[in-house]
Amino acid sequence: MSSSNLTPKPSVLFVCVKNGGKSQMAAALMAARAGDRVEVHSAGTKPGTTVNALSAEVVAEVGADMSASRTKPIDPALLARMDRVVVLGEEAVVDPVPGMRGTITTWRTDEPSERGVEGAERMRLVRDDIDRRVRELLDELTADASET
Repeated sequence: MSSSNLTPKPSVLFVCVKNGGKSQMAAALMAARAGDRVEVHSAGTKPGTTVNALSAEVVAEVGADMSASRTKPIDPALLARMDRVVVLGEEAVVDPVPGMRGTITTWRTDEPSERGVEGAERMRLVRDDIDRRVRELLDELTADASET
């Protein structure tokens, strides 16, 4: 067994307010791009009851799957052990918990509705913005993992 197999895989938690759209999209995109190289979770600060169907539809267009996703609150134990916590949008706020090992970053994601873009076109622009950021984060996480 090589030493790279002994390296713990990096972990990331994506958070938004309702855990129905952006954080679910980010988690699905990361899972699709990373495969089993990254442990991926999502949660909401005030979770809604359903996953946004349009979000699920547009991530499926690029090969990601949200079909089994469900909304959930932040689990403090999970939060504490994550390498990265990514907050999508400025509405959600995640406070560090005692013993937390990871960092919290906020992505100020594109909001096409502020420019009058709605519906599927809006959601595709949001998806593409998130996907670009997810790919950058994946490169960073897997580079970090290979350096240890």
